[in-house]
Amino acid sequence: MFHAAIAGTGRAVPAKVLTNADLEKLVETSDEWITTRTGVRERHMAADGETLSDFCVAAGTAALENAGVAAKDLDAVLVATVTPDQPIPAVACLVQHKLGAKKAAAWDQNAGCSGWLYGLHIADGLIQAGKAKNVLLVGAEFLTRYTDYTDRATCVLFGDGVGATLLRATKSDRGVLASTIRSDGEGACFIQMPGGGSSYPPNRPETLEQRLPFIKMMGGETFKIAVRSMVDVCKDVLNESGFEPGEVSWLLPHQANDRIIQAVGERLGIPRERCIVNIERYGNTSSASIPIALDEAARDGRVKRGDLILFTAFGAGLTWGAALVRW
Repeated sequence: MFHAAIAGTGRAVPAKVLTNADLEKLVETSDEWITTRTGVRERHMAADGETLSDFCVAAGTAALENAGVAAKDLDAVLVATVTPDQPIPAVACLVQHKLGAKKAAAWDQNAGCSGWLYGLHIADGLIQAGKAKNVLLVGAEFLTRYTDYTDRATCVLFGDGVGATLLRATKSDRGVLASTIRSDGEGACFIQMPGGGSSYPPNRPETLEQRLPFIKMMGGETFKIAVRSMVDVCKDVLNESGFEPGEVSWLLPHQANDRIIQAVGERLGIPRERCIVNIERYGNTSSASIPIALDEAARDGRVKRGDLILFTAFGAGLTWGAALVRW
């Protein structure tokens, strides 16, 4: 039976960099406070006039070239994002058009920071069902445009960027060995952007007055649930595929917070040197964080053919998931 293998990767990030020193000028904070609590030292920030769809095209083109696949051969373009160019149409349709992927279906997926993993699970299902052979999966966020720079608890976290992966049907031993996705709407209030939807539409004065179009987060509660949830699903996919944590070549978690990354690795028994971490240079880029980090690790040679990579993420919804992939 066919399943999905990661055949190519790409990334695109804005040139502008916002450092912790820059944030010290905006809110009452310090480089020491930020790095100690989050691990973030700098993050990329989209400039005026830059669009998420253009960065999706750049990252997607890099992934296609890396895989040796033409856009005309794509069966689907899936963009995981909570920050599209506009509410309608889906940014995936804009990307599909700009790439010239004329026969591809295209849609967006909103699963917060778990978006790329949700997309991997769904794309693998499409390929297993024989409905697709080549799927471009993009994790893309311009989070700084929804960041409240008067809230020091959240404004230090987020950055902008796009990561892309080309998934191709294979019958080889490479690719997705096991994956799972979960959700629990009871925790919806832990991570949210209340304004801009039909409950608090943008044309109501109170939406802006109450700063509702910005990301709101209950950090302490999120931390505890995130660690426990990611560890549980990682164990599930390892059990399903018959592997032990000691056999994992790389743990690549969502880059939410360095303390979360460290806690997940410790509870799984995977040492820090086998964790792929780049949060210090990008911050939390939500659904883009895993594919950006994967592209870096693939291109610099850390990830090698045959490696077992354990992916995991947790995000708004609440949503979370994990996947074990052989490179």
